[in-house]
Amino acid sequence: MAKKAPRRTAERILEVSLDLFNRFGEPNVSTTLISAELRISPGNLYYHYPAKDELINALFRRYEQELGPLLNAADGVRNVEDAWFFMHTLFELIWANRFLYRDLNDLLSKNRLLETHFQQVLKNKTRAVKTLLDGMRRAGAVQIDSREMEATATSMVVVLTYWLSFEYVRDPRRALEAETAQLALLRGAQHVLHLLVPYLEPGQRAHLLGLVDAYCTPAT
Repeated sequence: MAKKAPRRTAERILEVSLDLFNRFGEPNVSTTLISAELRISPGNLYYHYPAKDELINALFRRYEQELGPLLNAADGVRNVEDAWFFMHTLFELIWANRFLYRDLNDLLSKNRLLETHFQQVLKNKTRAVKTLLDGMRRAGAVQIDSREMEATATSMVVVLTYWLSFEYVRDPRRALEAETAQLALLRGAQHVLHLLVPYLEPGQRAHLLGLVDAYCTPAT
């Protein structure tokens, strides 16, 4: 059986950097630590990514590429079940790239490319959530005035963007650990969708509460 070709060094660097950034926070991870973790020389790392910002930008571009198709899926959301799946999937992607959100203000203050691109990410998320709301409205799942959609969508994006920061402040020792991640992401989806409660058709409201009971209640 033929052996698999070794992964390209540049891709391995990205994978290890993402893992370290997620575990320790980007400001706490040096290129020296990354090269040591990879067991390669700093020169080999610099050959592929001459500056730490280039590593961050490459990871962010990869995140943007994954985010685009996911946001496009908002067009297919028609009810609470669809919206729950959409939000949870979106939170999973955010979790996989959580260093961007954990250290967001610091990263934006230092990286002009990230600053401008993240502004576009927020616009794309807001547009996707408005599409989601419009689809649910047309399907009869929500009754919302078109004049309320912009503010509601923005509020949902704010929770999406800063939920992991809230979880971290609430429980700094465990919030960003893998064993607590799933429940944190489910709570995030719950609180984003809870903003729709005033607008949900009664059956849809009951279904949302049922999903919360099923997925967000810790086992005793």
